[in-house]
Amino acid sequence: MFQGSMVALVTPMNADDSINKTSLRQLVDYHIEQQTDAIIAVGTTGEAATLTHDEHCEVIQIVVEQVAGRIPVIAGTGSNSTAEAIDYTRYAQQAGAAGCLLVTPYYNKPTQEGLYLHYKKIAEAVDIPQLLYNVPGRTACDLLPETVKRLAQIDNIVGIKEAVGDQERINELLKIATDQFIILSGDDATAMELILRGGKGTISVTANVAPQAMHAMCQQALAGDRAGAEAINQRLMGLHKNLFIEPNPIPVKWAVHTLGLIPPGIRLPLTPLSPKHYETVKQAMYQAQVLS
Repeated sequence: MFQGSMVALVTPMNADDSINKTSLRQLVDYHIEQQTDAIIAVGTTGEAATLTHDEHCEVIQIVVEQVAGRIPVIAGTGSNSTAEAIDYTRYAQQAGAAGCLLVTPYYNKPTQEGLYLHYKKIAEAVDIPQLLYNVPGRTACDLLPETVKRLAQIDNIVGIKEAVGDQERINELLKIATDQFIILSGDDATAMELILRGGKGTISVTANVAPQAMHAMCQQALAGDRAGAEAINQRLMGLHKNLFIEPNPIPVKWAVHTLGLIPPGIRLPLTPLSPKHYETVKQAMYQAQVLS
């Protein structure tokens, strides 16, 4: 169901912190025109951590409505509260999302058994395809491969977005992969390699800025064409690196604004990109051939 270049969509915001719903709808259409394979609404890059409950649900609803079945919509519904994650996941199902992406419970630092029971309870409560999301650099919580293997046995847990760009970790996860449980990259710099070795795609920050190129790179990698994938990926490496020159989504929102696609707004405690980094990000955009 989920493969290729899946954009972790930014949430357009005005200078007063309000969500720009018109810009959000236009951004959805832009990604479909640029051949993005799926849209992730209100993930980390969508500033889910600073949206209210109502805003979170509204963004999911708008994205689902605007996509209108043209590509899959995956809703970010994770929380460090199991009950809240169930509420978000249930809402996403009712809104018409194709699946949900659930980050590990941040801050709480649960045990591996706690992680297993957290995801198991959500999967049992809401019958929608669910993707695990492991990003320990953000959450102070690492979902280990042995726990992933246990969770892969649950029918509607259909894969994992792994943001640990470590080859040993990837090797362990690829051994778990089946037709019913897929491995997706959450690390743009190593996504191509993961796909070439059996992963099904990437949930990408870079795809916000270079969606067509990310789609093409993923298609080449899925076809097993290393040379073709590398040729595209090489020009994207500056974005893969420099969109994290400050914490995500600070640089990517500046880049997407620079392309004229969204207003410049970003919500505190995140701040706009430091001017000293403008040229670095802009050079990566030139290298990716999205600016001329």
